[in-house]
Amino acid sequence: MSHAPFHVVPLEAAHDRTLFNSGYDPLDAYFRQQVTQDIRRRVTACFVALTREQRIAGYYTLASASLLLSDLPANIEKKLPRYPSVPAVRMGRLAVDQNFKGQGLGGALLADALDRAIRSEIAAYALVVDAKDELAAAFYRHHGFIALPDAPLTLFLPLATVRELTLTIPVTT
Repeated sequence: MSHAPFHVVPLEAAHDRTLFNSGYDPLDAYFRQQVTQDIRRRVTACFVALTREQRIAGYYTLASASLLLSDLPANIEKKLPRYPSVPAVRMGRLAVDQNFKGQGLGGALLADALDRAIRSEIAAYALVVDAKDELAAAFYRHHGFIALPDAPLTLFLPLATVRELTLTIPVTT
């Protein structure tokens, strides 16, 4: 039996979104009013962190995307094939309910998103995010993300980097 305080699963209709409050109205309104339409239209996937009592403590969304090769830092651009763009996975939103902040849930949700991206059978070069502000950008930079030179609130993390890290972390049983 797992003793983890949260379990991350795809959002389902039975999950109660009404109590969720990240303290950031655009993220909360999207989660309460729009996300299910986006899921139904297959433009995003949404994953929620549930407590043992099935309360939503946080969520994030993933969708396919691309990065223009010319937008990447020059040292990275020169190592990639000369296509106009490279495939990516976009984490469109990431939010933690105020009652669960300070417990590392944001980082755990990011790790879950990265794990889903590297396990996908569809090729993607990076996970890309659009930080809502400088504080959010600092969170992503802390986790190894690189800002685009001309758009500092758009950051990416090459999935090859994530794969290398997961191969070097010792597994204990």
